[in-house]
Amino acid sequence: MLNYLWAGMMAVGVVWAAFHGTLPEVTEAVISSSKEAVTLSITMLGIMAFWSGIMEIGNGAGLMDALTGKLGPVLNFLFPSLDRDHPARRQISTNLIANMLGLSWAATPAGLKAMKELETLEDDRRAGRSRGTARPKGTAGNEMCTFLIINISSLQLIPVSIIAYRSQYGSINPTAVVGPGILATAVSTAAAVIFCKIMDRGK
Repeated sequence: MLNYLWAGMMAVGVVWAAFHGTLPEVTEAVISSSKEAVTLSITMLGIMAFWSGIMEIGNGAGLMDALTGKLGPVLNFLFPSLDRDHPARRQISTNLIANMLGLSWAATPAGLKAMKELETLEDDRRAGRSRGTARPKGTAGNEMCTFLIINISSLQLIPVSIIAYRSQYGSINPTAVVGPGILATAVSTAAAVIFCKIMDRGK
């Protein structure tokens, strides 16, 4: 759907420029934007490689296991039905920590692994239920829904991506978004947690 949307917008822009005699400006904008996109991609690639490396070093040094233990009360509150020794907890912790640091690219692999573990958990539960009470295969469980909503709300303490974008485009103070970012994502995360708890209680 998005492919058709973007293609349609570009086609309309070209037709509009043709009717108004501004095709040279459109061509110049395409060339300059392409160059800018490549420059931005290289910048973000360096930042991504740096922080992903930091995450891997922390993982190898046992830091992620220690932080998972520190996040134990939070995980117990968010996922009360998830066993404390379940492998999904570590992946969820990694995802939450990466999101707090604004490292969405580093959070994605851990999030996918967490969803796989939670899906396995739901399959095991489905196998243990009677046929009449079991949810259909492919239906997300409570933990999966909660994790998805919390991941989308994404509390960020250091919005690394936004800081990098602002720095790339010549911002005088790229870190000025840290305070507003913390406030906005704290509100969104609080709303997500409240929503999940209300839905769990309603069920």
